Amino acid sequence: MLKTWCWRILGGLLLLLTLLAAYLLLAPVPVNPVAWQATPFTGYAPPHARNEQLAALQLIRIGAETGPEHIALGPDGWLYAAVSSGAILRMQPDGSQQETWVNTGGRVLGFAFDAHGNLIAADAYRGLLQISPERQISVLLDQVDGTPLLYADAVVVARDGKIYLSDASQRFGAREYGGTFQASVLDILEHSSTGRIIEYDPVSRQAHVIADQICFANGIALSQDEQSLFVAETGEYRVWKIALHAPVLHLKNKADRKRAQPVLRDLPGYPDNLMRGLDGRIWVGLAKPRGAAIDGMADKPWLRSITLRLPRFLWPVPPAYGHVLAFDENGKIQRDLQDPSGKYPETTGVTETPERLYIQSLHAQGIGWMPNPARRR
Repeated sequence: MLKTWCWRILGGLLLLLTLLAAYLLLAPVPVNPVAWQATPFTGYAPPHARNEQLAALQLIRIGAETGPEHIALGPDGWLYAAVSSGAILRMQPDGSQQETWVNTGGRVLGFAFDAHGNLIAADAYRGLLQISPERQISVLLDQVDGTPLLYADAVVVARDGKIYLSDASQRFGAREYGGTFQASVLDILEHSSTGRIIEYDPVSRQAHVIADQICFANGIALSQDEQSLFVAETGEYRVWKIALHAPVLHLKNKADRKRAQPVLRDLPGYPDNLMRGLDGRIWVGLAKPRGAAIDGMADKPWLRSITLRLPRFLWPVPPAYGHVLAFDENGKIQRDLQDPSGKYPETTGVTETPERLYIQSLHAQGIGWMPNPARRR
């Protein structure tokens, strides 16, 4: 009798193991991973030597709001911050007199002001928006070349009025795939490189793609002469400098890459927003640190599929690690500020004023800031 029960238990365990193996190998997942070659990771070595210069951030509370993903000073001298509820907050530079200036009903990830005082927003759910000083919202662009904007991410406005926008993914829309963070994880794990950069002319109301084949096209910034655009390619740990006013650039095409220059490569984390600072600096936030687990799966697409069949808490999402850095237009690192504790999570970028550095975040419950180190020099 005991032997019979033992055999039944063993048979049941084998059946469970068989079902588990079948699930891990065969269950449908939303991604179709592509093999790629991860660049060498040198760790936290100069110019990214580990430090704690970001650890003493002060916090501007924003009530029940979270995720001040993008922050900028407006032409009125007020500080604006886009948060996860879809609101754009407005406040004095010290955080006082806070108000909800507008709510788009989506999720603004980047914005800039044009010469008329309009706030031009990249809304991950709705596309490219214009918000007038009177707080009237209009959609400028929600598709280009017959394909919808699934993940409008960052935007800059040139002196001639033209608008440049990153569409992070044509595969994983932020609304359809559980929000901006989950959609970004899926896109980077799949690595199909469908991100693109779009130019929009508000006079002719025409738009066209100027660069594509980017693995999660994220932050963008114009060069000082506005002849080039800096583009953060989050999924491959680098920042490109691409020429404007040229034929469409396909970044996975080796011939086309002659017209693009990686000014930062092999970064120790995932580059997010790009923001022009003072004295020619460009700031970039590294939202998460780089991890050996994900790099190790670069050439193993089947393993990435298995990973997504695990419970979400087992996904190889790197831990929180505060990290922002500034570089010049040639890619020379000028500042590197870190907080290994990750107390202020997902540092997506920096807004620099003469007095302060405001630190942006995808999930924080306030706006981090510190006195600008340059002011003390």
